[in-house]
Amino acid sequence: MKYVHDDDDGGRLYDPRVRAAMREFTGDDDTLTFEAAAAVRSAQQGVERMRAHGSEGRGLSSGAMDLLLRLSSAGAAGASIGELAQAAGVSPRNATGLVDTLERDGLARRQPDPDDRRAVRAVITDAGRAWIEAFRQPSRMAMKAIFHGFTDDELATLRHLCLRLAANQERLAEHLGGRVSGR
Repeated sequence: MKYVHDDDDGGRLYDPRVRAAMREFTGDDDTLTFEAAAAVRSAQQGVERMRAHGSEGRGLSSGAMDLLLRLSSAGAAGASIGELAQAAGVSPRNATGLVDTLERDGLARRQPDPDDRRAVRAVITDAGRAWIEAFRQPSRMAMKAIFHGFTDDELATLRHLCLRLAANQERLAEHLGGRVSGR
């Protein structure tokens, strides 16, 4: 982030290299939406790097870790592959592979769906709960460090804006017939 400066209009952070690249791409000075997209991407990559670093040595990808965390709050009935896929924003095929990984590692298991004998549900195991417990404190420390200096109001605003972006993307994907949803 050594290239980020805070002398933009209003004292806001910006990256002059990104601005120059976006000017070249757009052919004009109206680069704000492209700069914002680049900043969101950069922030997301930083958070993912920290999540991956925190799970190193624990043997899980960030995708498998995400599903394990979702299973930990799913209750005794667990969750279907479709529910996990939808909640995680991945394809059912991807969710199946992630559940396979969790099951192979003994962190989750499949059980018959009591309401649909053709379906199965994924359920967290005791080993999965122990994995989460071991990950909890390092994760808290990492998130505290990443968001150091943010006020509660800023964090709530950031959450709100990111969820608005996600909602806009979902609406756009529906309009385009799901071609950009990644599912």
